[in-house]
Amino acid sequence: MESMTLSPKEQDIQAFVRKYQASLAPSNNPYIQYLFKLNQATVSVYTSGKVLFQGQKASHYAAFFGYKTEKTNDSSQQMPLIGSDEVGNGSYFGGLAVTASFVSPDQHDFLRSLGVGDSKTLTDTKIRQLAPILKDRIAHQALLLSPEKYNQVIASGYNAVSVKVALHNQAIYLLLQKGLQPEKIVIDAFTSQQNYGKYLKQEKNHFPNPVSLIEKAEGKFLAVAVSSIIARDLFLENLENLSQELGYTLPSGAGSKSDRIASQILQAYGMAGLQHAAKLHFKNTEKAHKLLER
Repeated sequence: MESMTLSPKEQDIQAFVRKYQASLAPSNNPYIQYLFKLNQATVSVYTSGKVLFQGQKASHYAAFFGYKTEKTNDSSQQMPLIGSDEVGNGSYFGGLAVTASFVSPDQHDFLRSLGVGDSKTLTDTKIRQLAPILKDRIAHQALLLSPEKYNQVIASGYNAVSVKVALHNQAIYLLLQKGLQPEKIVIDAFTSQQNYGKYLKQEKNHFPNPVSLIEKAEGKFLAVAVSSIIARDLFLENLENLSQELGYTLPSGAGSKSDRIASQILQAYGMAGLQHAAKLHFKNTEKAHKLLER
C-alpha cells in the first residue's frame, strides 16, 4: 500500500474536489475537510491544507497535483549502511523514539523475506511481531526520550527540530562506537541539511562520517525501514506503559481524542500527570485546559 502527503495550493485542492465530488464520503475526524473513497485509494484533505493519499493507487491520484513516483535506485543501498528514523514526533502522548540500524547487503534477502519495508504500510500488530526479530538480528542503537525528559529538554532551549538532531546524532554516534564501518549514513529527512548542520554544532559528540538526509528514506533504504520499525515498537511500548501507570488508554497522534484524554488526566492528576505523559508544547495542552473549564 502506498502512502504520501502533499501540501498543494488551495485552488488545486478545490479543482480535485470538483473532479471527484461523486466520491466524497463523511468523516468523523474534525480535522478532515474532505474525505474521498476512490478506486483502490483514500484521499483525506485536512483543514491544515495537507492532503494524505493512501492505497494501492495513491500515487495515481497524487499525480493530479504533480506528484511523480520516485523509483528507488537499488544500487544506492548495495553497501554497508546505517539508517536512522524517529517515531513519536507527531504524537501528543508518549515519548520520542529514535533508532539507528546497521544493515549490510547480505542481510537484504532476510529483511525482505520478513516483509520489512516502509513501516507506515505496516499495522502496529505486525510491527510488534517484527521488532523482536530485528532487534535480535540487526545491529542497532535505540533511544527513547520520555515525555517528562522531553519537556525538560524543550524548556532548556531545544526545539522540536533540534531535539531530533540531538537524538539521531547520539544514536548514530553510539552505533559507530561498536566498531561498525558503514559506507553511507542516511536519516529520514525531517529538516534541511543546512538546519541539521546548524543544530549539530550544539552537540557534544561528533563523528567524521557524512550524513545524508533523504525524504521518504524508510521506503528507499532497508536500514531506515528497520530503524522505523524498532523505533515504532519502542514508542508503542512507552505509550502502553504510560497508559497502565495513569489508568487511561493514551492514543497516538494529536487529534481531538488526545484533547479529551488530556483533560481527564488534568482533572485526575493536574499538570504533573500531563508532564509525565505528554509533550506539553503541543496545542493539545491548551485545548485540554479549555475542555476542563467548560
